Amino acid sequence: MRIRPFLDPLPIPRVLQPKEQGKESTFYEVRMQEFFHQFHSQLKATKVWGYEGQVPGPTIETEEGECTHVRWINELPDKHLLPVDRTLHGSGHDMPEVRTVVHLHGAEVKPESDGYPDAWFTRNFEKCGPRFTQKVYTYSNSQRPATLWYHDHTVGITRLNVYAGLAGMYIIRNEQEKALNLPSGIYEIPLIIQDKTFNEEDHSLFYPKNIENPPPGYPEVSITPGFAGDTIIVNGKAWPYLEVEQRKYRFRILNASNERFYRMKLSSGQSLIQIGSDGGLLQKPAVLDEVTIAPAERIDLVVDFAGQPAGSKIVLINTARTPFNFGSEPDPSTVGQIMQFRVIARTSDDTSAVPGFLSNIKRYEEGDITRTRDITINVSTDQYTRPLFLLNNHEYMDGISEEPVISETECWRIINGGLGVHPIHIHQIQFQILDQIPFDTALYSQTGRLRFTGEPEPPPANQRGWKDTVQAFPGFVTRLVMRFGPYTGRYIYHCHILEHEDHDMMRPFDVVKRKCKCEETDSCK
Repeated sequence: MRIRPFLDPLPIPRVLQPKEQGKESTFYEVRMQEFFHQFHSQLKATKVWGYEGQVPGPTIETEEGECTHVRWINELPDKHLLPVDRTLHGSGHDMPEVRTVVHLHGAEVKPESDGYPDAWFTRNFEKCGPRFTQKVYTYSNSQRPATLWYHDHTVGITRLNVYAGLAGMYIIRNEQEKALNLPSGIYEIPLIIQDKTFNEEDHSLFYPKNIENPPPGYPEVSITPGFAGDTIIVNGKAWPYLEVEQRKYRFRILNASNERFYRMKLSSGQSLIQIGSDGGLLQKPAVLDEVTIAPAERIDLVVDFAGQPAGSKIVLINTARTPFNFGSEPDPSTVGQIMQFRVIARTSDDTSAVPGFLSNIKRYEEGDITRTRDITINVSTDQYTRPLFLLNNHEYMDGISEEPVISETECWRIINGGLGVHPIHIHQIQFQILDQIPFDTALYSQTGRLRFTGEPEPPPANQRGWKDTVQAFPGFVTRLVMRFGPYTGRYIYHCHILEHEDHDMMRPFDVVKRKCKCEETDSCK
């Protein structure tokens, strides 16, 4: 289906207003609803799911240290919009077809408010998952200002629920960041990028029911290794345009796609100034020609249009292959472009700035590490011979194998000897990328022994801030350093290619208290 790009203006998601507001806390009610949404003026309205009747959901804004309470309310029908694979864990025929649970991605929260995959609930809380404990989630926001996002995280159907529209942005602010005089107000714009495919007949959402020509004995509805749509959506519109004045703009960019990576640059050739990543501002700006963003990652960019003539049209280009680093080059007339900027004359003086120093980030060092864990990325097949990506050769339901101790600093070595780049997300904490080290994958696959083939490669300047999602490349050991806390309890880590996550590339872990040295005596009691 060919639709004309850059026909519709970019919508800006509204900021959600709290139902109740006190001096140090706010309370929201957020409903998950089914409704019709027009993704392009040449398309019919499409049935979708969304938060508070919009796609993407409204932006929630809060201040650092301000406690936010949210009652997430499921008002969805009993029948799913998209084909449900009943062979996946947590999605059997004994389970409700439509279930939801919300994860605030990047937030440091107690486990009861983390959106654990088995803490799902149905309409009006009629049925709830085994780890469901409360209707109202609490977010303390006791962390650095950052661009977070909220999205569905239900076991076995995350890919379907997010694709149907259950995603939105969540921004934490503070006075120190405001004092930097970065572009703000109408010049600070969220860009939530997704990809969709629409059925020709009625322009409903298409999601594959199965692979082409499935062999005998294959499930009637089966998950695929990944799904990429043929239409790029930004803030709920296909290939929109945005009028920009001849001045600086701040763009908070979220990749909310199921599997598609984006390698972005501007057709004008001008620089992208990255000022932040998943966990907030970098220490110093990083000037880039292009930037790659994986599913679930966020990047905070400043673009200066001051040098562009009024009337010029600049395209945000995507050069990433899908699956990432595989397949063919993106079609420059379709998925090879994301949106368009139309430059107009400045209406007032631009007093904003990009300071040379943004925030203080104390880098972890080798000496800070108290324990090192290896997390392997493995490729196998399941009982139906479908590709099965695993972490540490374990499925989701295999039990706990990692028990980090609260307040201890650990190094996780993500060992990818397999196929493809996997965006690995760890709940509860922000981490730092220490380095990436190339290794002999053939030797590793034969013997399990690591033999490094080159020197450690430190992260580039735009990856030296706080992160919660990392691109783990094949043939490399990606070393992450993190300190767990401030809460104990059950969390998860997983690949954020949603088809991989739903098909067992997800593992639980428990953050535990430090054992007392006198635990074998009665002195602690």
